[in-house]
Amino acid sequence: MQTKHIVIIAAAIAVIMVGVIVGVGMRGPLPGGSIGVVEIDNIIYTPKHIVTDLKNFGDDPGIKAIILRINSPGGVVAASQEIFDAVKRQQQKKPVVTSMETVAASGAYYIALPSDVIIANPGTVTGSIGVIMEWPVLEKLLQKLGIEFEVVKSKEHKDIGSAYRRLNERERELMQAVVTDVYDQFVRVTSEYRNIPLDSVLKYADGRVFTGNQAKDLGFIDTLGSFEFAVDLTGDLVNIDEPHLVYPAKRLSFVDLFLKPMEHITLPKLYFLWR
Repeated sequence: MQTKHIVIIAAAIAVIMVGVIVGVGMRGPLPGGSIGVVEIDNIIYTPKHIVTDLKNFGDDPGIKAIILRINSPGGVVAASQEIFDAVKRQQQKKPVVTSMETVAASGAYYIALPSDVIIANPGTVTGSIGVIMEWPVLEKLLQKLGIEFEVVKSKEHKDIGSAYRRLNERERELMQAVVTDVYDQFVRVTSEYRNIPLDSVLKYADGRVFTGNQAKDLGFIDTLGSFEFAVDLTGDLVNIDEPHLVYPAKRLSFVDLFLKPMEHITLPKLYFLWR
C-alpha cells in the first residue's frame, strides 16, 4: 500500500511539472481578428521563449497584429539583440506596437525600437541607452579562506574576466573596447529606428533614464498612453473594433529555477541594463 501511494504521488508531481514546464497552450481561442500579446518581464537572460512567441504570432493568420507589453530594466546584450531581430522580422509581416509599463529601459528599450509605434505611460522609466559588463571578484575572499586556483591557459587573455582575480591594465582596455563596440551598435540602431540624428542620440546616450513624458519630447517614443490605449490603437491599425487579446502560455522550468541563477551571478556578461 505504501508503494502504491508513492507511485501516485510521484505521478501527480510529474503531471504538475510537465504542466508548469510545457504550459497548456494559448490562453484564449484564436478567432479571426485577434491581437497577440507578448509580455517581457524582469531582466532578460534568454530570448528563446519570447522569440518563439513572436514567430508563432507572426506566422498565425488569425493574429492581425502584435503588442509587446514590456516591463523590464533590460538584460543580456545578445538576448536583447535576438529579440530585437525577431521583432523586426515580425514587423515586416504585420503591425507591432510596444506598450511600456513601469520600466522599459536599456535592452528592453532596444527591443522596442523596430515597433511601428512605441507607447509609454507618462511616468514610465525608459531610456538608459548604454552598456555595462560586470562580474564578482572573489580574490580577497578566497585568500582569506586559504583557497588558491591553478590556471593553465593557451594564451595570455584566455582567463580574462575570471572571478578569481582582478583585471590588469591591458585586460581592462580590451574589455572596455568590447563595451564601447556594443554601445556604438546601440546608439546607431536608436538613431536609425527613431530617425534621430546620431549626434542628438549621443547627447542623451550616457545611461540616463527618462520618464515617458521626457522620452516623447525627445523623440525616443511616439506617444503616451496606457495598455488599454495601446490595444485600441493597435485595433485601429488593423481595423478591429473589439480586439480579442491572445497570450502565449506561461512557462517555467525547474531546471532554470535552480541552476541558472548561479550562472547569472558568476559568469561575465554584457548587459543592456538599467541599475
